Amino acid sequence: MKTVYVTRRESFSASHRLFNPALSDDENIRLFDKCASPNGHGHNYELEVTVAGEPGRETGYVIDLKKLKQIIRGEIISKVDHKHLNYDVEFLRGINPTAENLVVAFWHVLASKISEGRLYSVRLRETENNVVECRGEE
Repeated sequence: MKTVYVTRRESFSASHRLFNPALSDDENIRLFDKCASPNGHGHNYELEVTVAGEPGRETGYVIDLKKLKQIIRGEIISKVDHKHLNYDVEFLRGINPTAENLVVAFWHVLASKISEGRLYSVRLRETENNVVECRGEE
């Protein structure tokens, strides 16, 4: 049987500040430009989670999309939506919330929660033109 990839998309709005406390303010501004603003800035993110596997014989599902929706909303969206990612989200403490770091953190949260199929990718659209993706190929 062929591998089937099932993707659920969710959206959230959040603010963040890109900043490395080990660097000076000038170095942070040079590296992160306006994203290092002391008060942060916000995005309307789109999160896509893809699960791979073979459809079950009884259901025909790789994973029930209602269940995947509940996992994503319960484990990620409810914790990041309308939050400041630097201060309000426990599982992001101490992480510079770049889009790259966010998908890795989201992967770690979701991987153990998905028991049907296997987590294949976590994709995050930060802006219309900027998308990052983490795959479990390691």
